[in-house]
Amino acid sequence: MADKEKTGKAAKNGHTKAVAYLRTSSATNVGADKDSEKRQRVAIAVFAKRAKYEITAEDWFYDPAVSGADPIETRPGFAALLSRIEGNGVRVVIVEDASRFARDLVAQELGILSLIALGVRVLTASGEDLTDTSDPMKIAMRQIAGAFAQLEKARLVAKLRGARERKRAAQGKCEGRKSLAERSPELAAAARALNDGRSLRKIADALAEQGFVTPSGKVYAPSAVKGMLASGSKSRPKGRGFRAEN
Repeated sequence: MADKEKTGKAAKNGHTKAVAYLRTSSATNVGADKDSEKRQRVAIAVFAKRAKYEITAEDWFYDPAVSGADPIETRPGFAALLSRIEGNGVRVVIVEDASRFARDLVAQELGILSLIALGVRVLTASGEDLTDTSDPMKIAMRQIAGAFAQLEKARLVAKLRGARERKRAAQGKCEGRKSLAERSPELAAAARALNDGRSLRKIADALAEQGFVTPSGKVYAPSAVKGMLASGSKSRPKGRGFRAEN
């Protein structure tokens, strides 16, 4: 549980005013249907109510898709939080856990030191005071936890990289913009059906006759047709292939 002696501006109900900080590290975790932001909000709100902290609607600050390794001063949401506490006298920041504040150990320690210099306390939803410098054991445990969070992040990055490399080896592609054939499989299938030895331009003309044209209504360029045919090269029957431009 957080120290009963709270630092900061008191609300009229006797509760201590605080601001909340949330962070998600990946764009895939951002959105109304995602769990990360909801989970953080619930954990912070439950702790604030139990520990008698008041967080107003405008005192929730969020950095979506921001790496935990980024220094706190470079984060838009945290920069807005700092501006807020400088103007309203609030000196308590609540986060879900230390990894939401910063996952990288160096970023975490430098950020905490800078907030201590401003007289700001950072509390987690479990009641841990990240800015408490009175207990060497707590400091060591916080640093160890930060080191493990950093290790876990590195392990996850390596795992995802391996998965991408395996997918790229199997499919020839993993990231980047989808090809025309991927966006319109029926177009690629039609192009392959016309690949009976005629030129790329004649295939494009035949596609246009079937209603397959570019978004601007033009006939596809030979290079675009070549890409469509290449997408099905593994399944193309033997003895059939496109010719260079006539």
